[in-house]
Order: sequence, then structure tokens, then C-alpha cells
Amino acid sequence: MFLLLPFVLYLFEQSLTSEISFAKFSALLSNGFAKVVVLALIWAYLHHFCAGVRYLILDLHIGIDKASASKSAVSVLIVSLLLTVVFGAKLFGLF
Repeated sequence: MFLLLPFVLYLFEQSLTSEISFAKFSALLSNGFAKVVVLALIWAYLHHFCAGVRYLILDLHIGIDKASASKSAVSVLIVSLLLTVVFGAKLFGLF
């Protein structure tokens, strides 16, 4: 994910330079395989974000016993997957 950051920033910069660049970028993302790749990157980012929030809470010594830590790990996975479904629905044009 970190190694793709320069590429993502380059694509973002190119999409902002002109309408033609934006149209090319939009055409690239209209491909189903590209959408799946973007969705995987979205899941990776959301999972990383949710896990970071979990670790911030663990740093406050909340939920550090084994049972609570296991539950919070599962909840991070579930929340990140649910958020990915929401973003994926938007990406695939369901709303």
C-alpha cells in the first residue's frame, strides 16, 4: 500500500490537470478489474485505519485482556469489511 502511494498521487495529480486527463482517468476506472483493484486498496486503507484506532484505544489500557483484545480484533475486521461494502457500492454505482 505504501509503495503504491506515489502512483496514486500521480494519478490524482493527472486527473486534476485538465478535463482530458480526468476523462482518461475515468475511462481507466470504468474497467471492472481496475475497480476490484481499487476496492482492494480501499479495504487495505480502511482496515489499517480501523486497526490504528484499535491500537490507540489499547494504548489507553482499555481492552488489553485476551478476551477483549480478541473481540476488538474481530470487530476491526467486521467494521473494515462493512465500510468497504459501503465504499464498494458507491464505486460500482449502486447509489
